[in-house]
Amino acid sequence: MDSDTRRQKQQALITELLERKIRLHAQKIYDTRGHTEGLALQDWVQAESEVLGNSILAPLYRRTRPEARSEDEAENQEFSTTDSSASGA
Repeated sequence: MDSDTRRQKQQALITELLERKIRLHAQKIYDTRGHTEGLALQDWVQAESEVLGNSILAPLYRRTRPEARSEDEAENQEFSTTDSSASGA
């Protein structure tokens, strides 16, 4: 296994472990609040903020989570659509 593949697998594992920790913390927040429905996103964002805090792993997590990749792909797609429509004018 080459070093790039090893690094990618390690990053994926770290991201998965951080997500699990955030999920458990969000569940704890939900439980503490008395199981009030409708605040799942707020619980997740609060848990993410508290778990990551000043962690040196925060940038890795933010860069490798699926939502970040989807946002980057959407932005890239917007730019390519804008570029192609501008060149056709």
